[in-house]
Amino acid sequence: MDRTKPLILPMALMLAFELWARLTHLQSDSLAPPSAILAALAEALADLSIPVATRDTLFAAFAGLAIGSAVGLSLGIAFGISRPLDRLMEVTVEAIRPIPSIALLPIALIALGFGYRMEIVIVAFACVWPMLIMTRSAVRSIEPRLMEVSRALRLSATQRITEIVIPAALPRIFIAFRLSAGIALIVAVTVEIAINPIGLGAGIMLAQQALRADLMLAYLLWIGVIGYALNILLIAAQRRLFGRAALAGDNP
Repeated sequence: MDRTKPLILPMALMLAFELWARLTHLQSDSLAPPSAILAALAEALADLSIPVATRDTLFAAFAGLAIGSAVGLSLGIAFGISRPLDRLMEVTVEAIRPIPSIALLPIALIALGFGYRMEIVIVAFACVWPMLIMTRSAVRSIEPRLMEVSRALRLSATQRITEIVIPAALPRIFIAFRLSAGIALIVAVTVEIAINPIGLGAGIMLAQQALRADLMLAYLLWIGVIGYALNILLIAAQRRLFGRAALAGDNP
């Protein structure tokens, strides 16, 4: 029963909206009854338009996530270990971090043109910051005695990072990765809606231009399903890697 409880509210809302749409004979360019949305979703899945768009969006999102996470992780470890370096870069980081990733679209478009490369760069930029901030915080919260042990053992800087820092900070780093994964999907779809003619975002815009509210909402529903499934997979991986204790901070 616990697994089905979260579905009760959305299912009730969909049923209520379906009844209201039927009773009012809804005719709208922006809304459609749930039955029509599900039919449009099934049609788009059958003709492979949604699977192809999903492939394009996820490729850009995951590639940008990988690049941005690697950069953010590296910088976060460096800043967390070296306070002088962190102070030196503080103004630069805090000046660049608030810039919306979408604001870089004109520059990225001129430099890279339409396609995957532009989208990957924008997604990577957005994913750097949560990884950097949370990794830096995780490294600084490592038990000082662990660092004393590494010095007593005369570990090199590389050994200290791989054998002490990363294992100790990994649970919180993985939470940062989960956050970045959601950001990657959001930014990828936003870039496609704004300017890049590929993926799920472009599908939403084409449906909107064709006045197909049912198909437009079907794309939105599908994006929600992808995001939910991605979160479930990452939570399962987190539980497998770190146990239930690693999820204690996620649930009130």
